Amino acid sequence: MDGSPNKKGEASAARERWNQKYRESPRAWRTPDPFLLWAYAEYILPAFPRGGGALDLAGGTGRHAIWLAGQSEEAALWEVTLIDISETGVALAKQNAGPLAPRIRFVVDDLTQFKASQTRFDVVMAFFYLERNIFPEILKTLRPGGLLIYKTVTLAQAKLPAGPKNPAYSLKPGELLQLPTGLRILHYQEEIVDKATAELVARKEIEPK
Repeated sequence: MDGSPNKKGEASAARERWNQKYRESPRAWRTPDPFLLWAYAEYILPAFPRGGGALDLAGGTGRHAIWLAGQSEEAALWEVTLIDISETGVALAKQNAGPLAPRIRFVVDDLTQFKASQTRFDVVMAFFYLERNIFPEILKTLRPGGLLIYKTVTLAQAKLPAGPKNPAYSLKPGELLQLPTGLRILHYQEEIVDKATAELVARKEIEPK
């Protein structure tokens, strides 16, 4: 882990920036991205009809973690770990989860320093978050057969009137196909609608015995 003053300062600034956003708009970011609902029906549910464990990276106020935990039924149980740098966002996620909170583990942490633990997940998802350096660690958290669900903005976002525009956190054309090395790509699409985005579903192959 890089504990340099510069890195710590960047993390502190990012944490406060997001804390302020969530304090100013506590009811925003409540609706899950439609891509998760589609990916769940097309890929997650067929692969894991009995549920499983999921990791929500940069999960903010919990819109995706809460939705996935809510898909639990008698024959299926989803338990989700949500990680975000903002303690304000994570506190709101706990509040928003209501009765689903026991199915979600809430973690405040700096994802730029993310390291895979011994826990392996059936689903890892990230929406509108990009830190290229941690992709190898993200992939380690997937168990064989697990699914990566990923969506964030591309460089084409800079031409749109609203939304995030920092090129450091925007994907180059086709870049998202290169980042999940060793995974089988099941779905990939780049489009410009309200935002310029790239979305991906990829599976970690089961190694032959």
